[in-house]
Amino acid sequence: MIMTIVFLLLVVPPAASGGGSRSFPPEKCGTFDSIPYPFRLDNGSGSSGCGELLSDAFRVSCVNATSLFVNIGSYKYQVLHFFPDGGGLLVAFGNETARYSSLCQRYYDLRLFRFRANDYFDISKDNVVGLYGCGDSSLCRSDCGGCWDANTTTTATTFSDSGCCYSLSEDRGGVWQVGDSFTVFEDFGCKGFSSWVGSGPGSDSSYDKSDMKHGVKLEWAVPSSLIKDVCDSNARIVNASSVIFGMRCECVDGFVGDGFAKGTGCLKYCVRDGSVVYGKTCYAKRHGRGKQMLIAGILVLALSLITLIAFFCLLKRQSKTGTIGHDQTHSQSSASLKKACRTRLFTHMELEQATKGFSDDQKLVNIGPGGTIYTGTLADGLEVAVHKVHCTTETDLIHVLSRIKVLSEVSHTNMARILGCSIDSGYTPLVVFEYPGNGTLEQHLCQARIDGKIGLEWHNRLKIAAQISSVLAYLQTEIFPPVFHHGLQSGCVLLDHDMSVKLVGFELLDHGSDTCGSGSASNSTAPFSNKNNVYALGVMLLEILAGRKSADLATVALRKIRNGKVEEVVDPMLYNHEQPPPYRKEQMGIVADVATRCLLFGGDDGRLGMHDVARELVHVTKESADNVGSKRGPTGLEETFSNSSLLQMISLSPDSIYAA
Repeated sequence: MIMTIVFLLLVVPPAASGGGSRSFPPEKCGTFDSIPYPFRLDNGSGSSGCGELLSDAFRVSCVNATSLFVNIGSYKYQVLHFFPDGGGLLVAFGNETARYSSLCQRYYDLRLFRFRANDYFDISKDNVVGLYGCGDSSLCRSDCGGCWDANTTTTATTFSDSGCCYSLSEDRGGVWQVGDSFTVFEDFGCKGFSSWVGSGPGSDSSYDKSDMKHGVKLEWAVPSSLIKDVCDSNARIVNASSVIFGMRCECVDGFVGDGFAKGTGCLKYCVRDGSVVYGKTCYAKRHGRGKQMLIAGILVLALSLITLIAFFCLLKRQSKTGTIGHDQTHSQSSASLKKACRTRLFTHMELEQATKGFSDDQKLVNIGPGGTIYTGTLADGLEVAVHKVHCTTETDLIHVLSRIKVLSEVSHTNMARILGCSIDSGYTPLVVFEYPGNGTLEQHLCQARIDGKIGLEWHNRLKIAAQISSVLAYLQTEIFPPVFHHGLQSGCVLLDHDMSVKLVGFELLDHGSDTCGSGSASNSTAPFSNKNNVYALGVMLLEILAGRKSADLATVALRKIRNGKVEEVVDPMLYNHEQPPPYRKEQMGIVADVATRCLLFGGDDGRLGMHDVARELVHVTKESADNVGSKRGPTGLEETFSNSSLLQMISLSPDSIYAA
């Protein structure tokens, strides 16, 4: 059967790749002989005239068979031009009459252009805005080449006689930013505006008027939630310039078109005999049928021999390793592996030797279904942390590699850096992190109680808490899509010799919402992910405060706080046979307060986010570093806690103490 398929593929000529001809007739309106995808004409019944409509945002209407309009928000704009590079259309200022006029340039009231950005459209940075009557002369420049008249070929008067211009692509103090409307210029006293798109200033700082187009250029894009499966097979997804979180399809090198599978797609092009040709012409011409049959026979024979050899090697490899389907998995995942492991590819053997066969003595932390992290030392003496992930299918393996790629692209001083990885052991990928060599937070807290020593000083505990919350807040608010940790525990917090945090333990395999989850970069899991992260941080803050880890710590600590006995939660080692100063007691009270709010209010309703937690902990840490503490606090530790907002919150919901 396989040989038959190969034979048919060889004798049947290949079709042109991508951008096949579309069966839809071209849509026309006035001067527009065609309307580019994803825009579609409204046939008057509320549905698209021809072809599939990607979104109602791209529905356009033809008025009197002469004028094309697009609805954006609650306003209708006349379309003047579609830019051939994609992602842009030129719209008129509006139907209103110009409110202000110079000798040769019309200006429109800023308040009458009511455009507001949305998920599909925004004002393009390619626009040059002419402004009239601005009170602040420093806002814009006057040497824009003057104004012009359609009936003349020379500048009738200098631009400074009537106004000035502001190029949105130039940085002039951040007056206009992506997402803003033109009404921001009202703050500078500007009364009217005009807008055009051109080639930009030349060597004499003037604008070329030969290709000048009057109107407002809007950039369009497709939201990230809709971009999946809409691009041609020979196109890639690119980010929009002005539409926030917007994306478009763009043909890869060697192909031309709009990039959309249901648009013109991507058509192969090449140069033959000094001319650019497209489609099938770019592919090699067919040989005679007899020659094709001969070549097909030879290739079928060669393929048969290769198949037998490969089958024999596969059986031999399986008999040695007992791993089924590993070669197939390895070949299909090699491309993803190279992208995910940007630095070094390790072999399973060298990592097994580094971790002493992944022995229990080298075990650093077990993060449940997400795998186990071991410490190890490579042959060159480098200390590493090895995350061993157990996958059951090839899909799981590809999913893990995509998570590794996301994490490897994040740079934060409190995240352990990914050094490389290995997948040459079936479905058990190994991820190698830097290991700072000073143990984990859990080890320091537990060892202190065993040795009877103070272990971590309070200022170190405070710094560790602030750094953990800061890196989690960064991953959730500064990275798109956001990255969530899951499985957060004190064993995942590595410490260097300065007691600075290096976070590991991101669960790389999604086990579903009934477990700790994963280090997912998906928006759909954000509420659940945030809940787990905030709640887990609350538990860890209690461990830092109490100096110990136990399964019932959260329940016991909350009950003591409810009974006004928070001083019993604090690690007695921190007293060191003497009373801590008042400002330190107050800091302990703040940490206990934050920890309890994480446990009670870190749920799906979002009443307490990670950035809120980080802001409070960083603030109290800064006060500690500056040796600034509140001198107005009560003298006793119990009195310090009794007046905190903690008891007030719990009193509002007496039964919520058992919600944990």
